[in-house]
Amino acid sequence: MLAAIVYVATTGYAWRQLPPVFGASWQTVHRRFTDWSAARVWAKLHRILLDKLAARDQLDWSRCAIDSLSVRAAKGGTLTGPNPVDRGKNRSKIHLITERTGLPLAVAINAANTHDSLALKPLIRSIPPIRSRRGPQRRRPAKLHGDKGYDYPHLRAFLRSRGIIPHLTRRGIKSSRRLGRHRWVVERTASWLAGCRRLHRRYERRADHFASFVAIAAALISYRRLTK
Repeated sequence: MLAAIVYVATTGYAWRQLPPVFGASWQTVHRRFTDWSAARVWAKLHRILLDKLAARDQLDWSRCAIDSLSVRAAKGGTLTGPNPVDRGKNRSKIHLITERTGLPLAVAINAANTHDSLALKPLIRSIPPIRSRRGPQRRRPAKLHGDKGYDYPHLRAFLRSRGIIPHLTRRGIKSSRRLGRHRWVVERTASWLAGCRRLHRRYERRADHFASFVAIAAALISYRRLTK
Protein backbone atom coordinates (compact mmCIF):
# COMPACT_ATOMS: atom_id res chain seq x y z
CA MET A 1 0.00 0.00 0.00
CA LEU A 2 2.82 2.39 0.87
CA ALA A 3 4.56 1.59 -2.42
CA ALA A 4 1.39 2.44 -4.34
CA ILE A 5 1.08 5.83 -2.62
CA VAL A 6 4.74 6.64 -3.25
CA TYR A 7 4.22 5.64 -6.88
CA VAL A 8 1.43 8.19 -7.25
CA ALA A 9 3.54 10.84 -5.51
CA THR A 10 6.63 10.32 -7.67
CA THR A 11 4.98 9.72 -11.05
CA GLY A 12 2.22 12.30 -10.74
CA TYR A 13 -0.32 9.80 -12.08
CA ALA A 14 -3.97 10.15 -11.14
CA TRP A 15 -5.29 7.65 -8.62
CA ARG A 16 -7.40 6.02 -11.34
CA GLN A 17 -4.22 5.33 -13.34
CA LEU A 18 -2.70 3.20 -10.58
CA PRO A 19 -1.57 -0.08 -12.22
CA PRO A 20 -2.92 -3.37 -10.82
CA VAL A 21 0.60 -4.60 -10.00
CA PHE A 22 0.22 -3.16 -6.48
CA GLY A 23 -2.55 -5.65 -5.69
CA ALA A 24 -5.17 -3.14 -4.55
CA SER A 25 -7.76 -1.01 -6.27
CA TRP A 26 -7.12 2.70 -6.61
CA GLN A 27 -10.13 3.34 -4.36
CA THR A 28 -8.57 1.25 -1.57
CA VAL A 29 -5.19 2.95 -1.94
CA HIS A 30 -6.77 6.40 -1.96
CA ARG A 31 -8.82 5.56 1.12
CA ARG A 32 -5.70 4.40 2.95
CA PHE A 33 -3.88 7.58 1.86
CA THR A 34 -6.73 9.65 3.29
CA ASP A 35 -6.68 7.73 6.58
CA TRP A 36 -2.91 8.00 6.94
CA SER A 37 -3.02 11.69 6.07
CA ALA A 38 -5.56 12.30 8.84
CA ALA A 39 -3.29 10.42 11.25
CA ARG A 40 -0.27 12.55 10.17
CA VAL A 41 1.62 9.40 9.21
CA TRP A 42 3.75 11.22 6.63
CA ALA A 43 4.98 13.87 9.07
CA LYS A 44 5.77 11.12 11.60
CA LEU A 45 7.66 9.15 8.96
CA HIS A 46 9.67 12.24 8.06
CA ARG A 47 10.58 12.75 11.71
CA ILE A 48 11.67 9.13 12.12
CA LEU A 49 13.99 9.50 9.14
CA LEU A 50 15.42 12.74 10.54
CA ASP A 51 16.06 10.95 13.83
CA LYS A 52 17.96 8.22 12.01
CA LEU A 53 20.00 10.79 10.09
CA ALA A 54 20.82 12.60 13.32
CA ALA A 55 21.88 9.32 14.92
CA ARG A 56 24.43 9.03 12.11
CA ASP A 57 25.51 12.63 12.66
CA GLN A 58 24.21 13.63 9.21
CA LEU A 59 22.23 16.72 10.26
CA ASP A 60 24.06 20.04 10.38
CA TRP A 61 22.23 22.58 12.55
CA SER A 62 24.89 25.27 12.23
CA ARG A 63 23.11 27.08 9.41
CA CYS A 64 19.58 26.68 8.07
CA ALA A 65 17.68 28.44 5.30
CA ILE A 66 14.03 29.26 4.63
CA ASP A 67 12.31 29.72 1.27
CA SER A 68 9.13 28.96 -0.66
CA LEU A 69 8.02 27.82 -4.09
CA SER A 70 4.75 28.32 -5.91
CA VAL A 71 2.65 25.55 -7.47
CA ARG A 72 -0.26 26.00 -9.87
CA ALA A 73 -3.56 24.80 -8.37
CA ALA A 74 -5.39 23.21 -11.28
CA LYS A 75 -8.66 22.59 -9.43
CA GLY A 76 -8.63 25.30 -6.78
CA GLY A 77 -9.44 24.16 -3.27
CA THR A 78 -8.49 25.28 0.22
CA LEU A 79 -5.23 27.16 0.81
CA THR A 80 -5.06 28.43 -2.75
CA GLY A 81 -5.06 32.04 -3.88
CA PRO A 82 -4.33 34.35 -6.81
CA ASN A 83 -0.65 34.64 -7.57
CA PRO A 84 0.26 38.32 -8.10
CA VAL A 85 3.12 37.42 -10.45
CA ASP A 86 1.16 34.90 -12.57
CA ARG A 87 -1.78 36.97 -13.81
CA GLY A 88 -3.78 36.15 -10.71
CA LYS A 89 -3.97 32.41 -11.39
CA ASN A 90 -4.73 30.16 -8.45
CA ARG A 91 -1.63 28.75 -6.80
CA SER A 92 -0.41 27.32 -3.53
CA LYS A 93 2.92 27.93 -1.83
CA ILE A 94 5.18 25.30 -0.36
CA HIS A 95 7.29 26.68 2.50
CA LEU A 96 10.36 24.86 3.75
CA ILE A 97 13.30 25.11 6.12
CA THR A 98 16.44 23.09 5.41
CA GLU A 99 19.54 22.37 7.41
CA ARG A 100 22.98 23.27 6.08
CA THR A 101 23.24 20.40 3.58
CA GLY A 102 19.70 20.79 2.24
CA LEU A 103 17.73 18.21 4.19
CA PRO A 104 14.21 19.53 4.85
CA LEU A 105 13.50 19.99 8.56
CA ALA A 106 9.99 21.39 8.19
CA VAL A 107 7.52 21.90 5.34
CA ALA A 108 4.13 23.58 5.11
CA ILE A 109 1.68 24.92 2.54
CA ASN A 110 -0.31 28.11 2.17
CA ALA A 111 -2.16 30.17 -0.40
CA ALA A 112 0.00 31.89 -3.02
CA ASN A 113 -1.22 35.34 -1.98
CA THR A 114 -0.01 34.82 1.60
CA HIS A 115 3.19 36.73 2.34
CA ASP A 116 6.25 34.58 2.98
CA SER A 117 6.93 36.34 6.27
CA LEU A 118 3.77 34.84 7.78
CA ALA A 119 5.20 31.35 7.38
CA LEU A 120 8.40 31.86 9.36
CA LYS A 121 7.05 31.50 12.89
CA PRO A 122 4.86 28.43 12.20
CA LEU A 123 7.71 26.75 10.32
CA ILE A 124 10.22 27.32 13.10
CA ARG A 125 7.73 26.03 15.66
CA SER A 126 6.97 22.96 13.54
CA ILE A 127 10.57 21.72 13.43
CA PRO A 128 10.26 18.47 15.38
CA PRO A 129 12.54 17.68 18.32
CA ILE A 130 15.22 15.50 16.78
CA ARG A 131 17.54 13.36 18.83
CA SER A 132 21.26 13.99 18.77
CA ARG A 133 24.30 11.78 19.21
CA ARG A 134 25.90 14.41 21.43
CA GLY A 135 23.12 15.33 23.82
CA PRO A 136 19.41 16.08 24.19
CA GLN A 137 16.91 16.49 21.38
CA ARG A 138 17.33 19.54 19.21
CA ARG A 139 14.87 21.61 17.18
CA ARG A 140 16.53 25.01 16.75
CA PRO A 141 19.26 25.91 14.25
CA ALA A 142 22.14 28.19 15.20
CA LYS A 143 21.48 30.57 12.27
CA LEU A 144 18.65 31.11 9.82
CA HIS A 145 19.19 32.58 6.35
CA GLY A 146 16.33 34.16 4.45
CA ASP A 147 15.71 36.73 1.75
CA LYS A 148 14.15 40.19 2.01
CA GLY A 149 10.67 38.74 2.31
CA TYR A 150 11.45 37.79 5.91
CA ASP A 151 13.13 41.07 6.92
CA TYR A 152 10.85 42.33 9.70
CA PRO A 153 11.88 43.46 13.19
CA HIS A 154 9.35 41.22 14.92
CA LEU A 155 10.69 38.16 13.07
CA ARG A 156 14.27 39.02 13.99
CA ALA A 157 13.17 39.42 17.61
CA PHE A 158 11.29 36.11 17.47
CA LEU A 159 14.36 34.27 16.18
CA ARG A 160 16.66 35.82 18.76
CA SER A 161 14.22 34.93 21.54
CA ARG A 162 14.66 31.30 20.51
CA GLY A 163 18.45 31.51 20.38
CA ILE A 164 18.60 31.64 16.56
CA ILE A 165 20.82 34.23 14.89
CA PRO A 166 18.87 35.84 12.00
CA HIS A 167 20.73 36.30 8.72
CA LEU A 168 17.96 37.99 6.74
CA THR A 169 18.73 40.26 3.82
CA ARG A 170 17.79 43.82 4.81
CA ARG A 171 15.41 45.54 2.45
CA GLY A 172 16.92 48.57 0.77
CA ILE A 173 20.28 48.06 2.48
CA LYS A 174 21.81 44.69 1.63
CA SER A 175 21.93 42.86 -1.66
CA SER A 176 20.58 39.33 -1.91
CA ARG A 177 23.67 38.23 -3.83
CA ARG A 178 25.69 37.40 -0.72
CA LEU A 179 22.76 35.44 0.63
CA GLY A 180 22.95 33.25 -2.45
CA ARG A 181 26.08 31.61 -1.04
CA HIS A 182 23.84 29.91 1.51
CA ARG A 183 20.34 30.05 0.04
CA TRP A 184 21.21 27.95 -3.00
CA VAL A 185 20.95 24.93 -0.72
CA VAL A 186 17.27 25.50 0.05
CA GLU A 187 16.61 26.33 -3.61
CA ARG A 188 18.16 23.00 -4.58
CA THR A 189 15.92 21.25 -2.06
CA ALA A 190 12.92 22.98 -3.63
CA SER A 191 13.93 21.41 -6.94
CA TRP A 192 14.25 18.03 -5.18
CA LEU A 193 10.69 18.42 -3.90
CA ALA A 194 9.59 19.05 -7.46
CA GLY A 195 11.12 15.68 -8.29
CA CYS A 196 7.87 14.31 -6.92
CA ARG A 197 5.75 14.97 -9.97
CA ARG A 198 2.59 15.16 -7.90
CA LEU A 199 3.93 18.54 -6.76
CA HIS A 200 4.44 19.93 -10.27
CA ARG A 201 0.81 21.00 -10.20
CA ARG A 202 -1.69 20.77 -7.39
CA TYR A 203 -4.67 18.57 -8.28
CA GLU A 204 -5.93 18.02 -4.73
CA ARG A 205 -8.83 20.20 -3.66
CA ARG A 206 -8.16 19.29 -0.05
CA ALA A 207 -5.23 21.11 1.50
CA ASP A 208 -4.39 18.23 3.84
CA HIS A 209 -3.96 15.89 0.89
CA PHE A 210 -1.62 18.28 -0.89
CA ALA A 211 0.30 18.82 2.36
CA SER A 212 0.64 15.04 2.65
CA PHE A 213 2.29 14.80 -0.76
CA VAL A 214 4.70 17.56 0.29
CA ALA A 215 5.53 15.60 3.45
CA ILE A 216 6.02 12.42 1.40
CA ALA A 217 8.47 14.28 -0.85
CA ALA A 218 10.38 15.56 2.20
CA ALA A 219 10.50 12.04 3.63
CA LEU A 220 11.81 10.65 0.33
CA ILE A 221 14.62 13.22 0.26
CA SER A 222 15.61 12.18 3.78
CA TYR A 223 15.34 8.48 2.94
CA ARG A 224 17.59 8.82 -0.09
CA ARG A 225 20.23 10.57 2.00
CA LEU A 226 19.95 7.83 4.62
CA THR A 227 20.48 5.05 2.08
CA LYS A 228 23.47 6.61 0.34
